[in-house]
Amino acid sequence: MTERPSLSPREARDRYLAHRQTDAADASIKSFRYRLKHFVEWAEERDITAMRELTGWKLDEYETFRRGSEVSPATLNGEMQTLKNWLEYLARIDVVDEDLPEKVHVPTIPDGEESNDEMLEPEAAKKLLRAMRSDPTHYGTAKHAMLELLWFTGCRVGAARSLDLRDYHSGERFVTFHHREETPLKNDSDGERAVGLPEAVCEVLDYYIEHHRESSHDDHGRKPLFTTTQGRASENTARVWTYLATQPCLHGPCPHGKERETCAYLHIHSASKCPSSLSPHRIRTGSITWQRDCGLPAEVVSERVNATLEVIEKHYDQATKRQRLEERRRPYITNLELDLEADS
Repeated sequence: MTERPSLSPREARDRYLAHRQTDAADASIKSFRYRLKHFVEWAEERDITAMRELTGWKLDEYETFRRGSEVSPATLNGEMQTLKNWLEYLARIDVVDEDLPEKVHVPTIPDGEESNDEMLEPEAAKKLLRAMRSDPTHYGTAKHAMLELLWFTGCRVGAARSLDLRDYHSGERFVTFHHREETPLKNDSDGERAVGLPEAVCEVLDYYIEHHRESSHDDHGRKPLFTTTQGRASENTARVWTYLATQPCLHGPCPHGKERETCAYLHIHSASKCPSSLSPHRIRTGSITWQRDCGLPAEVVSERVNATLEVIEKHYDQATKRQRLEERRRPYITNLELDLEADS
């Protein structure tokens, strides 16, 4: 029996995308790449060196991992469907078992769950940031710096980890997001932008760089802003930082009756299991809603977070109708008042 070709997850991904170039639009190829990058990174972090090593068990582990990242039902549906299509192609060219694609579970999207309303509430964000800014044991740590950046820019976690040291401009107080081959942005070059930062956020980032950032390069010789001893922080590592940074016991008693000193959820491998910790996506949702409530025009927020107005309205901006009236439109009502006395 002929041995199956041995392709790494990254090689198999690239071969599939090259194959789809003939029948899919550029926008679709970009979407496929973005959806599959999560699987490739997951596989590489678990030392899966060849696609032929995949089993139904490992595919189920991956789906569980993505569910743990708290992606929306629609996002998970799209990612798993793309994964299945990819494996169907690989099965056809004898890279994986022919029955492996059927072992991919593609979840359905329940009615009304196209978006998830859960977010980091502005008041909770303020308490978390205040607690870390005032506690020397947390100030300027990687998890603190990541939360500050995600909250005040509303960027995606992939964009945050793509930043190099050179992309952070401390004196001018802004960061620039660049689309680079090794660290692509979700919307490619359309996602490139400069985003301003408050002074206090820059002070945190400066302290992180000086005292907590690992002085390391990535595999391409670049100096990442967010690092580990191994180089550039992976997206999964960045997620763990956000889980640790959003645990409410940082600023008050545990709502689940646990003692912080002995809680297992403080460990990096179980931080995501804390019922109150939140993923980067929930931070992004809260940030966008908060930026709008602070009076930033929708067009400005759209540019800062790299999302269309329609996407922001449907998936991210979770303000209630009453909130939108009181905090956004009420100030303009005085412009509608009639000075009847002046006309008499």
